[in-house]
Amino acid sequence: MGNDLDRLIEPTEFLDHQSPVVAKFVETALPDGPDALTDIERAVALYYAVRDGIRYEVYGADLSRTGLRASSIIERGFGFCVHKSIVYAAAVRSVGIPSRIVYGDVRNHLASERLRQLVGGDIFRFHSWSSVHLDGQWLKATPVFNKLLCRLYRIKPLEFDGRSDSVYHPFDEAGRRHMEFLQLRGEFDDVPYDTVVGGIREAHPRLFAGSHTTAAGSLVNEADADPTAAPTADPIADHTTGGSHRGQG
Repeated sequence: MGNDLDRLIEPTEFLDHQSPVVAKFVETALPDGPDALTDIERAVALYYAVRDGIRYEVYGADLSRTGLRASSIIERGFGFCVHKSIVYAAAVRSVGIPSRIVYGDVRNHLASERLRQLVGGDIFRFHSWSSVHLDGQWLKATPVFNKLLCRLYRIKPLEFDGRSDSVYHPFDEAGRRHMEFLQLRGEFDDVPYDTVVGGIREAHPRLFAGSHTTAAGSLVNEADADPTAAPTADPIADHTTGGSHRGQG
């Protein structure tokens, strides 16, 4: 593995996979141990552990520096795209798979009315996914919406086979317009905290209930109350038109 890739398996402030909490999460996801699996098999198993083991929730999320550490997110057990992408990037690094964190802007055509009001429209800034290096190539991985939430919002759960990109499509299962990619913000070795959290706060001030905590609520309850709603547009509909930009956080 080259020097650049070696750097991308190291722990960081936010991808703190040296933490016993992260180590336990990975051990649970890989009960036979990482050596029993190939890199692709490890990446796939950890993808599903994050997708369905960390509950997706926009509301009540902690965006403090401590709250965005992978270990803290696992302990809380929930978060949105920013949080879940951090956990996945940290988890795969812990088993020797290079990873980065990626951010971009999307337009979500199917957000609930309350979330539209809090966000200030249907454009969502600084939404996140992960990039992992497998079998000599970089792949996009989006272990964000868990199966329960997808069922409630009538969105097909996003799968990952470790051989092709895992990205959401622009239409949902009913053929409704879902997500539209607008802008790639960058790809980073660690979370560029001030840029991301400051950018979310500037773009969506009403989403915050406190300095680092999002408003109270429940996406599950909103799904029951609004049958036309869909979750926030954290994953990217189609990254390929956004170009490429990589940086270090």
